Amino acid sequence: MPDAQKSPPAGGPTSEFSLLPCLLLRQGQVMVPGEQGPTVARTTDGKPIDPFDVVDRLPPRSQLYVVDLDGVERGDPQVEYLQELARDLELWVDGGVRTADQAIDIFVAGATRVVLSSVQLHGPEELERAWKLSPSILFEVEWSDEGLSPIHPGWESRGVRDLVTKVRETAPIDLILSPRNTTIDWSLVREVSSGGTTYLDGSFDRADEARLRAAGGRAGIYHWTEGELRENSK
Repeated sequence: MPDAQKSPPAGGPTSEFSLLPCLLLRQGQVMVPGEQGPTVARTTDGKPIDPFDVVDRLPPRSQLYVVDLDGVERGDPQVEYLQELARDLELWVDGGVRTADQAIDIFVAGATRVVLSSVQLHGPEELERAWKLSPSILFEVEWSDEGLSPIHPGWESRGVRDLVTKVRETAPIDLILSPRNTTIDWSLVREVSSGGTTYLDGSFDRADEARLRAAGGRAGIYHWTEGELRENSK
């Protein structure tokens, strides 16, 4: 498994480029992306892969992007797992935050940075409240071939560029662009990156690193394959 490379400090400008591995967790189990949604990652003998066997191979204080599917899907983040993972790692956590107060709960669990998603967050007022409570938040903009993924009506946005503008008018928040099941629009990545710190998730693959660097992105967020997870959980 490739080591997590050093990523920018929360809220601090830097020209350093990074690659951040992403760990999907549901009910304490490691998941991998699948065509019908996330599926349980298993060892060669069929047992679920232990998340701590995976992260124990990372150097101390590595950055790890965690998607807490219990929080995203049910509003019930796995706080105890986050607390344990945060003992030795710097976590960027998407825990399905809907409100500013929930963002603080994720910080208290040990997250270095908390991701607020356009799909989950209840509008620009909650974003402004969260920013005032901690500038270490990030905002993720999700879309697919059909356009913006469903968002709270409080945003009143009709497209990716419009939403990005509204977010950056609220505060100088670092953005994560997440094109889902669609090709990456590199001109859009370049445009958004020119206006502030921008990371790329979604359809990003490690093979896209050179293009992301050229577009001005600060970091790419990628998923380990099940094979990598198996090899490094032995």
